[in-house]
Amino acid sequence: MTAESVDVVVIGMGPGGEDVATRVARGGLAVVGVEGRLVGGECPYYACVPTKMMVRAAGVLAEARRVEGLAGSASVQADWRPVAARIREEATDDWDDRVAVERFEKAGGRFVRGWGRISAPGEVTVATDGGERVFRARRGIVLNPGTEPAVPPLDGLAGTPFWTNRDAVPATEVPESLIVLGGGPVGAEFAQIFARFGARVTVVVPRRLLPQDEPEAGQLLAKVFAEEGIEVRDGVRGTAVRHDGREFALPLDNGEVLRAERLLVAAGRRTELAGLGIGAVGLDESARSIPVDNRLRAADGVWALGDVTGQGAFTHVSMYQARIAAQDILGSGNEVARYHAVPRVTFTDPEVGAVGMTEEQARAAGLTVRAGITEVPASTRGWIHKAGNAGFIKLVEDADRGVLVGACSAGPEGGEVLSALAVAVHAQVPTATLREMILAYPTFHRAIESALDALASV
Repeated sequence: MTAESVDVVVIGMGPGGEDVATRVARGGLAVVGVEGRLVGGECPYYACVPTKMMVRAAGVLAEARRVEGLAGSASVQADWRPVAARIREEATDDWDDRVAVERFEKAGGRFVRGWGRISAPGEVTVATDGGERVFRARRGIVLNPGTEPAVPPLDGLAGTPFWTNRDAVPATEVPESLIVLGGGPVGAEFAQIFARFGARVTVVVPRRLLPQDEPEAGQLLAKVFAEEGIEVRDGVRGTAVRHDGREFALPLDNGEVLRAERLLVAAGRRTELAGLGIGAVGLDESARSIPVDNRLRAADGVWALGDVTGQGAFTHVSMYQARIAAQDILGSGNEVARYHAVPRVTFTDPEVGAVGMTEEQARAAGLTVRAGITEVPASTRGWIHKAGNAGFIKLVEDADRGVLVGACSAGPEGGEVLSALAVAVHAQVPTATLREMILAYPTFHRAIESALDALASV
């Protein structure tokens, strides 16, 4: 088979893959982008974009239900149909990526629909519907395979019509009842969305809600969920799954059996590295992620970015890495990747934003830690005391250096309040300097001042 010679081959055109491919194409290199699913990856079709439409719709319902006692009275009737229509027509183009493909091609790239793998150093073989195509990459290969929903090996689960996020997003109807396996950002967001649209929801978590965030965030969300009628079973695991053609049954290890019309599996993400052929360039195909240096180099002539690098399964991390990898491939710029201030937001109500390390992570890293926390009262700025209106700000300081190494902002607009804290952690602004700031009143971010006071009193 004759190999086609190009400068760069990008395997996986998720947000980061598309961005790095576009950058190097505009830099004058001959680039081939390879994708077996949808150009743009999970984010615009099954994650960030459509789920935020869902979150917004569910939030509008919640706000309307808060009219009583604050501004009069309102009658609220949930209707999923306009939400489903917007997702299909506006967010995903009915899960059609032609616009994204054309955008890449207009930038000067070539697109190949198929599944790519490294077949030899500097060589990529792509399995397409029309057979295999081979490309020789003169400058390099970029890996951005993304991840797939992880499915736990529960007895009886395989073969049942369970949902992952890829099934929940296109749903045209809200189930009468729903069991959510997993209480991370994906599970928590979907649980609240469907509950606000009328589903009876139970969340099953082996530890607690939002296990990667500060424990106070999980505790706050558990309280909110209880107020909204969402049941949480924490500290338990499912032992098997049964489906009788009408409903799911999930026995738990505490002896309880949960039943619901639908089962949503939100148990993390995974990548099958062996399918990428990385063993051909000396990388471990059995590993969970691909180690890279601070310029995203994984091996000689190979760069990797996105979820597969293990630095956080976030679109913003992938895009950040894409910029650095593109500079390295083009031989321009000297930026290096740093991950000490990676921000993340869970778009529940209340929002939970976090940046850098948690208190537990900072202590595990051997830092001399001081932590300060302050409550964001539910009555702030005229909000009423119902689910989603209360919150907190928590600061984690490296006391030896006098700088923040982590922060958590939970509450109304928690993700937006996070921006000021993200700047502080990223730039390593001394906490003494932060205490000298003037913060506008009455804004939610003014609670940062109270959190700094709490930190100083530790």
